[in-house]
Amino acid sequence: MTALQPRALFVSDLHLADERPGITGRFLRFLREGATDAHALYILGDLFDFWVGDDAADVELDREVMAALARLSASGTQVRVMHGNRDFLLAGGFERATGSTLIHDPTLAQLFGVPTLLMHGDTLCTDDRDYQAFRRQVRDPATQRAFLSLPVEQRRTRVGQTRAHSEQAKRDKPAAIMDVALAAVESVLRQHGHPPRLIHGHTHRPATHHHVVDGNASERWVLADWNDTYGEYLEATPEGLRRMPLPP
Repeated sequence: MTALQPRALFVSDLHLADERPGITGRFLRFLREGATDAHALYILGDLFDFWVGDDAADVELDREVMAALARLSASGTQVRVMHGNRDFLLAGGFERATGSTLIHDPTLAQLFGVPTLLMHGDTLCTDDRDYQAFRRQVRDPATQRAFLSLPVEQRRTRVGQTRAHSEQAKRDKPAAIMDVALAAVESVLRQHGHPPRLIHGHTHRPATHHHVVDGNASERWVLADWNDTYGEYLEATPEGLRRMPLPP
């Protein structure tokens, strides 16, 4: 067994799907080679491009990814997974199959003594009111129970229709409203006691921002999405944070 190092790794927005095999291959290599000695891996949402229920995880991509996560968990790395806006139906079956733990959004973690707020990031995009209304609807437990009661193929059809509508809606929206709202960032930092770090994904706009809220300084690290030509992870060690690009 590989000796684990004091390294916590963060990724988000891989959007794994059959039509993106290059991203899946890069992620599987990352699990085999880049993450094996880390004491923790945090996946902050949208690992999958869609997830229609644990009972539907019977396609090759799902099985392959879950098996790779299970191997990493069995080696001693703590795998922590947060729901995104695409895979919020991940549940106990996924946890058992992968040895992972689903964590709440937001989660306040201690990273080598530094309080760090972890989020997917979609709740910070409060200027996009249509999306926030949709999010409230699909996160409603009764709505989810009704959806999960449908046959798997019917669920997949509905998700496909919803995704097509969402892509069209995004083309019609100003880009600015799909980014985080400064007031939302300040509010969540205030609610959680002004942590000096916030890490999130969702916006596909990797950058490091600096905020001062009520006289307290915080860094906001936005994770990169992965595509066919690029992927990266964020590494936290006792020395600090750094972005680590991955080979194609």
